[in-house]
Amino acid sequence: MSFSASIITLFPELFPGPLGTSVIGRGMADGLWSLSTTQLRDFATDRHRTVDDTPSGGGAGMVLKPDILARAIDAVSPEGDVRPRLLMSPRGVPLRQARVRELAAGPGAVIVCGRFEGIDQRVIEARGLEEVSIGDYVLAGGEVAAMVLLEAVVRLIPGVLGAAESHADESFENGLLEYPQFTRPQVFEGREIPAVLTSGDHGKVEKWRRAESETLTRTRRPDLLK
Repeated sequence: MSFSASIITLFPELFPGPLGTSVIGRGMADGLWSLSTTQLRDFATDRHRTVDDTPSGGGAGMVLKPDILARAIDAVSPEGDVRPRLLMSPRGVPLRQARVRELAAGPGAVIVCGRFEGIDQRVIEARGLEEVSIGDYVLAGGEVAAMVLLEAVVRLIPGVLGAAESHADESFENGLLEYPQFTRPQVFEGREIPAVLTSGDHGKVEKWRRAESETLTRTRRPDLLK
């Protein structure tokens, strides 16, 4: 069974967006994964298709209503659906490569894209939404964050990138940042490819790459070494 992603959003027209291009889009066309969108407003009950209300206790902005979102989730992910339910949220657990690998090995995901000031906490708890963050910043909504998550996940699905080894040495796969890459020409604006990479000695190449990865990680992301 292929990976199946279901998006609940106020802006379904944003999808597939970049997910429909390049190797990710080809993977979808080849049936390696699928994407569907659901318009949250379709589950509103008033003639204005209202999905939000003022926050309890006062404050700026609006909050997505729990009853409407719950109906949408239940329609997209009925009882028996084993896919995780994710909520893209700046207060969520940071997305890490380990979680990306777990999702890629699973049946898919139901992804809720928030808007406004947030979502009523009761529906988060009642529907078991896993809050996921893609970084320490705030976006206008969860749609772009959902695309980031899906691109990270889908590229790991067997067949999407081709050879499995194409991502084996990438950043975060082995706890380190990826080593620098080079290709021809041999000399570019006075800068040469490191001699070890053209020496033909695979042992030395691997040792060099490991050392470069460790140096980059220590300089840029020392938290990964802890």
